[in-house]
Amino acid sequence: MTIDWWTLGLQTLNVMILLGLLQHFFWKPVAAMIAQRKALADKTVADRSALDRQAAQAEADAAKTRGGFAAERAALLTEAELEAGRARDTLLAQARTEAAAFQTAAKAAVQAGQDAARRAWSDRSNELGVEIAGRLVARLDGDTVQAAFLDWLVAAIAALPDQARKALADHAIALSVVGTTPLTEAAQAQATSRIGAAFGYRPQIAYTTDPALIAGLELHAPHLAVSNSWRADLADILESLGHDQRH
Repeated sequence: MTIDWWTLGLQTLNVMILLGLLQHFFWKPVAAMIAQRKALADKTVADRSALDRQAAQAEADAAKTRGGFAAERAALLTEAELEAGRARDTLLAQARTEAAAFQTAAKAAVQAGQDAARRAWSDRSNELGVEIAGRLVARLDGDTVQAAFLDWLVAAIAALPDQARKALADHAIALSVVGTTPLTEAAQAQATSRIGAAFGYRPQIAYTTDPALIAGLELHAPHLAVSNSWRADLADILESLGHDQRH
């Protein structure tokens, strides 16, 4: 068997030319296309990973936001409860204050009414006492009444502390005797004598009248007064009655 070297060489040349053509016109474009497709695939995978990370971050942010909303909602509810409690306490305090003020005002009104009624009763009682006493005095003998009140006046003077009577005597203090009606000269002389004996000196005495006494003889001196009249007795009685009613 003989080998046709020319034919083999031509075929080898043809194969080499074909391989060169395939390398230039087929394998390079195909490799470039494969590399391009690979780069696109890698980019797609990277983009997908980035998107996945963004989605995960967005989900984490959403969860954090939801947690913040829940915490804020809980805080708002707590604050609302506290505010409602404070408002309730304020309303209760105001209600208690208003109730106490109303109770105080009611007590004051009741007390004022009682005081007004007591004063009216006292005034009316005083008027009735004066009227009754005046009528009684009108039925009595004037000299007898004056003599009785002179006895009581002398007894009241004698009951004064020794220091008070001595102070008047040492300074010879002038005195004033008030009656409901004028005393005769004889009655004045008798009164002066008895009053002087009670004090231990003979004082200068001015005699005046005051019908408001109803009946009685009262002694007046600087820093001293001896009440000895029905007006004073009625005042003491009314004061005692008022004190008993208050207690």
